[in-house]
Amino acid sequence: MDNTLHTDTDFKLTARALELAARGVGQVSPNPLVGCVIVSAQGEVVGEGTYLGEQVTHAEVIALGIAGEKARGGTAYVSLEPHDHHGRTPPCTEALIEAGIRRVVCPVEDPNPLVSGKGFQRLRDAGIEVDVGILAGDASRLNEKFVVWHQKNRPFVHLKLAMSLDGRISLDGSVSTALSGDPGRRRVQEIRHEHDAILVGGNTVFVDDPSLTDRSGLPRRRQLVRVILDNRLRTPPDSTVAKTAAEIPTLVFTNSRDDTAMLALRHAKVDVIESDMGGRDLEHVLATLREREIQSVLVEGGTEVAGSFIDAGLVDKVTFIISPILIGGRVAPNAIGGMGALELSDTTRLTDVTIARHGEDIEVTGYPIPKPTLGIPSE
Repeated sequence: MDNTLHTDTDFKLTARALELAARGVGQVSPNPLVGCVIVSAQGEVVGEGTYLGEQVTHAEVIALGIAGEKARGGTAYVSLEPHDHHGRTPPCTEALIEAGIRRVVCPVEDPNPLVSGKGFQRLRDAGIEVDVGILAGDASRLNEKFVVWHQKNRPFVHLKLAMSLDGRISLDGSVSTALSGDPGRRRVQEIRHEHDAILVGGNTVFVDDPSLTDRSGLPRRRQLVRVILDNRLRTPPDSTVAKTAAEIPTLVFTNSRDDTAMLALRHAKVDVIESDMGGRDLEHVLATLREREIQSVLVEGGTEVAGSFIDAGLVDKVTFIISPILIGGRVAPNAIGGMGALELSDTTRLTDVTIARHGEDIEVTGYPIPKPTLGIPSE
């Protein structure tokens, strides 16, 4: 991090670059969210750009194109380190250099090893002043899925559960129960929109017959991929997910040897993936999803699936949508199953917790503090 004294303008325009980058949510994966603001030597904003995957052109190039000659001698505020390698497009560093940019202000390095540090060094070698570190936390959070994708070599895992105030996710394990109100359900659709895939257990499909789609109405580049962990192969061939699998990518992970059920699902165009442990091998599940360029996975349950991901230490973010109702009783399933913690030192603690209200429902979101990995329980 550079020890540069940043001005109020630097903070304001870097925040604007992050705001522009966020417009690409749902449209750039597996690439990062990037926004750029170009300011002339006279201090006037002369160009802005947002990277959108289908447009290929990067945010810096878009903003420079709008700015034209007014960019010469100016400053570029970029939400992520400009790349210095040839991919689908020429290096953004070269575009900035050729445009005559004098200074680049950027929060963080790109975690992609093809880029990390190389873009900044290329700019410095060309005599451009590079300021790094401003609003670094905000920038990293904005691209949290891209960061995990490169640093952990797997998709970002976000556990989202709707629950009662006493921690139950339904009336009992065999009854479909909608807990959230309309505002809470709309919020869930917004969260789905941010992700590449949605993951549930086979029991959830068997009991609830969900569609598992993104109904936010917001633009997205690729369809939300549906992932089902179903070792007992209970997913009915006449379920909503099976009947729509020809139009919406649907993956079922299993170790079942039920050929009849498997053939029925494959006939419905469900992609059935067999392995020795099936849906219990979460590392294999995530590795398979990464091979398919799925950058982020929203885990929506049920209780044993949630518990397995927590026990395995594979959850990067947690969101609870809590409804102000009490269910009680002995049969209603808890939100988190699995092995659980035997001692307080084994509990999953969250940091950077935020709380928001959606009608009568309360959203609590936080990030698990890493802990030693535990075993994965059997279903």
